[in-house]
Amino acid sequence: MDSLNGRRARAREVLRRIKAVYGDPGIELVYANPYQLLVAVILSAQSTDKKVNEITPNLFSRFPSIEAMAGAREEDLIPYIREIGLYRAKARNIIACCRGIVERFGGRIPDNMDDLVTLPGIGRKSANVLLANLYGQDTITVDTHVRRLSRRLGFTEHTDPTKIEYDLMEVWPKDSWTTMSNGLILHGRRRCKARRPDCEGCEFRDVCPKIGVEGSDGG
Repeated sequence: MDSLNGRRARAREVLRRIKAVYGDPGIELVYANPYQLLVAVILSAQSTDKKVNEITPNLFSRFPSIEAMAGAREEDLIPYIREIGLYRAKARNIIACCRGIVERFGGRIPDNMDDLVTLPGIGRKSANVLLANLYGQDTITVDTHVRRLSRRLGFTEHTDPTKIEYDLMEVWPKDSWTTMSNGLILHGRRRCKARRPDCEGCEFRDVCPKIGVEGSDGG
């Protein structure tokens, strides 16, 4: 991996191009209030945002609030989310999470990492999504796309999401953390896919070392 200054210079250029291509990228989950984002984030684990967006309108019509979801039974929730992977575990987590918010936080989703990660179904990645989108905090969301692209772009050599997060904190200006995360997620979905990335059409192709990309000089 090259020097910290080299990684920072590349990060600045990638940020400039993300803004040029994607503007001010946001998340693709559709939600109308904090409760809806909370549930959508839990559902999105190992599922696509597109699929989550397809099922949540009926789900939120049936369970319109944290309080309504906190009083639900798993068997009532499952028919609405059966098309989502790991739906039984997610049903348990969503109900338990909402109950925890009602009982411990007065119905308000916590605005800090320490409290969020005590809730069922909320890990560090999900907490960062909530903090950025509900409370405007500068966070780095290391999902499968950010993990893959940050290694290909030479920003980290790690595979552990928390270690990657701290590596990215070193190269990205804090006020760009959310933009960069969202931009890399979109780019990972549209261009830099796990298999057969579109390096030829990639907007970062001349600044990307392509580390780990099969058939490239980067290994």
